[in-house]
Amino acid sequence: MSIRPRSGVQIPPLTARVARASNPRGTTAIWVRDRLDGLWRDEDFVAWYPQDGRPGLSPAQLATVCVLQFLHGLSDRQAAEAVRCRIDFKYALGLELDDPGFHHSVLSDFRDRLAQGDRADALLDLMLERLRTAGLVKERGRQRTDSTYVLSTARELTRLELVTEAVRAALEELARDATEMLDGLVTAEWGERYGRPVRMCSQPSHPVARLTQTGLDARDLLGRFQENRPGQVLGPMLEVLRQIMVQHFVVDARGQLRPRTERDGLAPARIRIESPYETEARWVRRGNTRWTGYLTHVTETCGETSINVITDVATVASAADSTALPGIHARLRHRRLLPAQHLVDGGYTSVALLDAAARDHRIDLVGPLNRGNPQKSRREKGFAREDFTIDFDQRQVTCPAGQTSRTWLEPPAMAPYTVVRFHARQCDPCPQRTSCAPGLSARTVNFLPRHLHELLIRHRADQHDHEWRRLYASRSGVEGTVNEFVNNHQMRRCRYRGLARTHVQHVLTAIAVNIERLAQQEPATSTHRPRRPTMFQQYLEARGLPRPLWWRQGK
Repeated sequence: MSIRPRSGVQIPPLTARVARASNPRGTTAIWVRDRLDGLWRDEDFVAWYPQDGRPGLSPAQLATVCVLQFLHGLSDRQAAEAVRCRIDFKYALGLELDDPGFHHSVLSDFRDRLAQGDRADALLDLMLERLRTAGLVKERGRQRTDSTYVLSTARELTRLELVTEAVRAALEELARDATEMLDGLVTAEWGERYGRPVRMCSQPSHPVARLTQTGLDARDLLGRFQENRPGQVLGPMLEVLRQIMVQHFVVDARGQLRPRTERDGLAPARIRIESPYETEARWVRRGNTRWTGYLTHVTETCGETSINVITDVATVASAADSTALPGIHARLRHRRLLPAQHLVDGGYTSVALLDAAARDHRIDLVGPLNRGNPQKSRREKGFAREDFTIDFDQRQVTCPAGQTSRTWLEPPAMAPYTVVRFHARQCDPCPQRTSCAPGLSARTVNFLPRHLHELLIRHRADQHDHEWRRLYASRSGVEGTVNEFVNNHQMRRCRYRGLARTHVQHVLTAIAVNIERLAQQEPATSTHRPRRPTMFQQYLEARGLPRPLWWRQGK
């Protein structure tokens, strides 16, 4: 399939006239066409399609339909029906009124194409470039980021259910592609165990024995494939089964296969497969919240007078928030939308990230830093690291009791930390030794290099400043954006399987939220005027009495 670019397509006169007559105040779809001249052009998608082949549908139109679909919460069938029946959709796409539209399966095919590589991010790049050209978003402003969890489409399985369902999925794959491998292996017992999808009660009978038997069946199945087709790459479901076997079974010293226990070492959650049908979803725990799925990071502008625009969406498997920050900054730099100030919570901040953001991107990362070990910070239990005075020029550290260190080390294993040790003869006479260095002969202090240490001290001091707290208070607004994603656009649950398709869902949702916000702003030619303050409001204003800020806006 190839495309034939249709740049500069005009709206049919009859479609424009009917759309204006039936929607005099306009709709979001009409705003997209009028304000941005459409979000994309066919020339933007030329690299996505081969040069030869029969002409396909316009990718710019399909991308616009996908965004409008997520804006209104439509299914594929409903979106295709809206293209056939809704006048504002035809106006946005530049279609004739009698255009029959397309089959709903085309949208699924386009999303599959969109999930390849970084095409979803490229779609957001193009949209933000249109907004930047129109003056609706600018570089070097203020932005904020927060994350939320996303539940996968896969059903949560116990270990017995997981292994059993993985064997059944592998049998389904072989029954479709290589039936001869099942001859002589599958028996009536196999039919009872794997003949239908696994559904077990909360407390199945003999779980360990059944899990062991399922593991033996899986080993026989994988062994049969290797015997019949040595050296051939395993199919997708067989490969998933092999990985699950490695994670959940072990061969003991007697050569017997048995389920893994904590003594054998269980697979960590960051790599453990939770479902054979969605291998990228991970089990995550944050405080009292536990889920199986992904993590989404949302970044938006937060200017005082402009509309907040979503500038980045990142969908990742289970990972710390801090690991996502370098990627966010790299994508914002590619889009030429780096902020001057980036507001984040404590999960994104560290001294190294503060320094990297300022050095690499000239970004002031605003967020709280932890206070270190809370037990050591209590004076009644000893001295914390902050109680020691560090002299980088003399390469010495002075403890609160007045003793000066004699050893200054920079071991590669502790990089980038510097290690300072006091001598036992210095610590023995100290009355605080038992609480300052419990169980040790002398105290050891670890600290960062000079520029990072000074940055840490300065940032912790800024956190007590009133202006810093006032600036950081605006970060909480991104939580309302997350609620908008979750409650209005059902982002908390995946509509599709796999990390790539889930990321496509989130990117299309972000574009839809941007369009919805921008379409609701008052145009420059609007005749709307805020109503005058009431008499009581005028009384408070005349006497300089404090009142809420939104009163002053005449609302």
